[in-house]
Amino acid sequence: FQLYGYCYQDSNDIPDTLTTITELGSPLEMIQLLQTSWEDRFRICLSLVRLLHYLAHSPLGSVTLLDFRPRQFVIVDGELKVTDLDDASIEESSCTSNSDCFMEFPARNFTLPCSVEGRCQSMNEKRNLYNAYRFFFTYLLPHSAPSSLRPLLDKIVNATGNHNKHDNTKCFLSLCDCHIWDLSPSPSVSSEFTQKWVKSVNTKYRRVPEAFIPDENYRCWPSYHHKGCLLSVFDVNEAIEICDSYSQCKAFVLTNQTTWTGRQLVFFKMASTHIMPDPEKITYVKVTD
Repeated sequence: FQLYGYCYQDSNDIPDTLTTITELGSPLEMIQLLQTSWEDRFRICLSLVRLLHYLAHSPLGSVTLLDFRPRQFVIVDGELKVTDLDDASIEESSCTSNSDCFMEFPARNFTLPCSVEGRCQSMNEKRNLYNAYRFFFTYLLPHSAPSSLRPLLDKIVNATGNHNKHDNTKCFLSLCDCHIWDLSPSPSVSSEFTQKWVKSVNTKYRRVPEAFIPDENYRCWPSYHHKGCLLSVFDVNEAIEICDSYSQCKAFVLTNQTTWTGRQLVFFKMASTHIMPDPEKITYVKVTD
């Protein structure tokens, strides 16, 4: 959380008080998050993994959030940040045997190894990860995720939920960071791949360059537009698959806007009777039999 300033006060009325001035964030509402696009939810989970990785390797040592609940976080510019550190702790539990390293949660329990130094190995980091699974990953990651990423997401969710021996925040951060680019098209897409879909586009949809359909909207979920169906796609082929999956979809419009991962935003339309000139858009109209 970005700190802009602080003031230490010590008086008879309010002794030993520290007032902080921080950036403004929006309260985290899980119901609202579940109604947002998958990319936005993935961004929140990614920012959470980055936060947990920092806490596990902070200058103070490994930090655990003892009161790890959604209400302790806020959203700033689409990313998750912790706002309440009253219950943060840097104390790693001491132990004489593995049985002393017992972690109890409502759904399941874990026992971690006791190190030769007499400390429970990575208990703070593991506690944070499992709480991230309980409150965030299991709800935000799998639902409506791109099919190509589901094996990876299942691996992340299952690993954090099962507490595999070698899994840590560095491991999950590497997985998430590397697969951000699986969401967006590569700039070096081969001509063979491109040509593969030219025939499909030409036979199923008619391409109308520099054109836009201003009306003919229908609602879909999740959508970036509350009065229409505006979704992100990897390429034209994914847009075709989405349009084919909606019975009311008769056309779609490629915009020049992209999401934070570089995926292109596309309007899906239920008719193409009124096509208007627009140099920044391309319209594809479904060919009728």
